[in-house]
Amino acid sequence: MKKTNHRVSVLFMLFCTLFCVCLITANVLETKLISFGPANFTGGLLIFPVSYIINDVVCEVWGFRRARLLIWMGFAMNFFFVTMAAIADFIPGADYWDRSEAFHSIFGLAPRIAAASFVAFLAGSFINAYVMSKMKMSSKGKNFSARAVLSTVFGELTDSIIFFPLAFSFVMPWEEMPSLVITQVVLKTLYEIIALPITHRVVAFTKRHDNEDVYDYDISYNIFKIWKL
Repeated sequence: MKKTNHRVSVLFMLFCTLFCVCLITANVLETKLISFGPANFTGGLLIFPVSYIINDVVCEVWGFRRARLLIWMGFAMNFFFVTMAAIADFIPGADYWDRSEAFHSIFGLAPRIAAASFVAFLAGSFINAYVMSKMKMSSKGKNFSARAVLSTVFGELTDSIIFFPLAFSFVMPWEEMPSLVITQVVLKTLYEIIALPITHRVVAFTKRHDNEDVYDYDISYNIFKIWKL
């Protein structure tokens, strides 16, 4: 089945909005490192996997080209937020405001984390979308659960391998990195699996509502062809 539609639906716009909010929220929460028993992870784990679920839904319903637009839009909005936060952190606070140190502890680290997350996010998100797209065509649209989980594993692994060394080198011990990467990938994949029943329903509803079910035959996977919808 090959079906394309160049209109942008209300549902797609809502997914884009939620996607951008998730990325911005995760970028701030990543500044907190959490230990839960033997597991180490960041606060971003609470929200970041939702962006991969949205990526899966968009790629499944509208195809790789819409997912490409979604990813770049999220990148642009996140970049705007981090830039504004860095400027606000740089401007001296009022004499009577005694929370400059607390503000800096969050947003002072943000540029470095943002730089790492920008690279990791682009790599992980596009790999997630690519795997999802290719598996959909090879399976003729079957086995959505397997496609969603495997694309997340590849995407999250790429994201974590890039992000943590760039973001936390010389901030945390190097020997902690492998366990942090593995923990993040495992927990985010479990997150995806737990959310699968909801994801299934969202995908089914969206396909019915927009009458869309795109297969990415004969498209370019060039990530820079943003406006090729």
